[in-house]
Amino acid sequence: MKYYIPYLFLGILVSCGVPDSNNTMNRKLPETPIAAKKDTSLTTHDHTRIDPYYWMRLTDEQKASENPDQQTNEVMSYLKAENEYTEAALGHTESFQNKLYDEIIGRIKQDDESVPYFKNGYWYYTRYEEGKEYPIYCRKPESLENPEQIMLDVNQMAEGKEYYNVSGLEISPDNNILAYAEDTLSRRIYTIKFKNLETGEWLNDQLLNASAGGAWAKDNSTFFYTTKDQTTLLEDKIWRHKLGNDQKSDAMVYEEQDNTYYVGVYNSKSNDYIIIYNQSTLTSDYHILKADNPDGDFKQFTPRVTPHEYGIEHFEDKFYILTNWDATNFRLMETSTSATERTNWQEVIPHREQTLLDDIEVFKNFLVVQERSNALIQLRIINQQTGQEHYMDFEEPAYVVYSSTNVEFDTEVLRYGYSSLTTPNSTYDYNMSTKEQVLMKQQEVVGGHRPEDYQTERLFAEARDGTKVPISLVHKKGITVDPSTPLLLYGYGSYGYSMDPWFNPSRLSLLDRGFVYAIAHIRGGQEMGRQWYEDGKLLNKKNTFYDFIDCAKYLIAEQYTSAEHLYALGGSAGGLLMGAVINMAPELFHGVVAAVPWVDVVTTMLDESIPLTTGEFDEWGNPTNKEYYDYMLSYSPYDQVKEQSYPNLLVTTGLYDSQVQYWEPAKWVAKLRDMKTDQNLLLLDTDMDTGHGGSSGRFKRHKQTALIYAFLLDLEGAAIQ
Repeated sequence: MKYYIPYLFLGILVSCGVPDSNNTMNRKLPETPIAAKKDTSLTTHDHTRIDPYYWMRLTDEQKASENPDQQTNEVMSYLKAENEYTEAALGHTESFQNKLYDEIIGRIKQDDESVPYFKNGYWYYTRYEEGKEYPIYCRKPESLENPEQIMLDVNQMAEGKEYYNVSGLEISPDNNILAYAEDTLSRRIYTIKFKNLETGEWLNDQLLNASAGGAWAKDNSTFFYTTKDQTTLLEDKIWRHKLGNDQKSDAMVYEEQDNTYYVGVYNSKSNDYIIIYNQSTLTSDYHILKADNPDGDFKQFTPRVTPHEYGIEHFEDKFYILTNWDATNFRLMETSTSATERTNWQEVIPHREQTLLDDIEVFKNFLVVQERSNALIQLRIINQQTGQEHYMDFEEPAYVVYSSTNVEFDTEVLRYGYSSLTTPNSTYDYNMSTKEQVLMKQQEVVGGHRPEDYQTERLFAEARDGTKVPISLVHKKGITVDPSTPLLLYGYGSYGYSMDPWFNPSRLSLLDRGFVYAIAHIRGGQEMGRQWYEDGKLLNKKNTFYDFIDCAKYLIAEQYTSAEHLYALGGSAGGLLMGAVINMAPELFHGVVAAVPWVDVVTTMLDESIPLTTGEFDEWGNPTNKEYYDYMLSYSPYDQVKEQSYPNLLVTTGLYDSQVQYWEPAKWVAKLRDMKTDQNLLLLDTDMDTGHGGSSGRFKRHKQTALIYAFLLDLEGAAIQ
């Protein structure tokens, strides 16, 4: 998808003990890696930039070659030297990292199981076994009392592989054939495979260079899937595959000509339609085909108009449409299945200035509307037969709630999920008629967790233009919150992704050591409605950085912490945020973690051969336009590195990252080393086996969590033991 943050970093938080002198700064470090300078001139709009580290960029072919050339050897040597430097700089924390790792994975229930859901005659669930990294996908026919059928044991499939991921499980309508996608390189280039669930045999069919997921036709032998452009990795073609045929004979049913769009294919909830979606930052487009007519032609839902974002959901003889047509915060409309053009749409729920219409869930007698107002999510239940409606109540000051797995139409029960900074992830069944609810499962924190031992607050910082920016905050009760308190501030602020206050059990290792954790709900997300996003993109992008800086200043002014004890964390586009704010206001932070950071903004956005670049023009701007070039250049972290002091900095990346190429953080670190005027830590950690999402498996990924925590705790002066 886009330059989004991997889930590992969405909820990272920190804490530590009584601060004293900086442990690492008192240690003698090895000689710092120095990257060679080989100036490359990059000229655009008669403006020339000199990039001394452009040479660090390798092709996939160079990385995969068994006979590496001189450039490859030089790049790999530099990355290795940086890794060795990081290991040496944090070597004294090794036992502490191991302790943190054991502590974090010790909270994970090893023999865990998801709440089963019923679909088409089977109960489906996922379980984990003690000591194993990967899920086991299972089902039982008709009753949970019946014997279990293991569809996939990913632990067996992952044996001998450094990285392994299974995604996009799709089961044929007759319940017999499972399609799934596997990635063994961490570049999100999947191979779709098929398994006969009746016999347990794998079919010979393999669909290469694919995206995860797809759609079955009702004939149980036709599968629609998406492939990628092998250079840009953009999904661009939809294909029809007949089981038993070679992929070379598959028919292409759709090709997206505009390289600013992402495309894919899926089944409607009703399973009556196969739907192709086309999505850019500003525009949506859909093509539909009855699932019982797999050899037919797809029909465009309504002519493509730019800009216009919308989503569709089929129900009986109509489609519901969630649209921003004349509605900044979206409105709900409906239309007949026989007349889907926009001129036929009829309004169901009107637009509201202060409330974002976020999502819908359709049932036979009920409509569930997910709304976002004042940075909080609400679930609105509408009885479609009587017209009566009500909102569900949630008592905590900051929380996240969402519609969970709801695959059945004819039910009065809504399954929803709930979490907060203090409450573990919980799954409820809610009767929409009686308002009764049952807790089906709450994430178990092994060793115990008492939400009442922690305190959540909801604050509003005033940005420099007078805008009130929400902050969600949590800390352990009983700690002293004052200028000596360590605080980790997390931010993202891009693509309209709202950073909701989820529970994360790994944070307990840090909260219990005295840290405060805060989320800055800065512009660029949608926490405060669609305009919140519009005010943090394109030529308004600097609002995102200013908001984060002003939230930091607010927390310092209100004596939640001080600059000597304030830390920041962001990943991917949130890594861009980290890079921008430490150029603009480095004095506010003692330490910063930039995870898989997108920092070489202008160069990347000028290069359409780089995966995903063209799909980002409506988010950041196209720098072939001078106005956007100048604006992007003014905040691009790599281009704006200057001779000044910077905070202690830990940067992480993955050699096979398809979202943010490894050379961006590598170049950034090299340039910072050359220009910064301080003696603070600057560390680069490159995972040589993975990509954007980090390690596969539920335990191994926390090795990096422990590294990050140890880095922050050590800076704060916590005892390393």
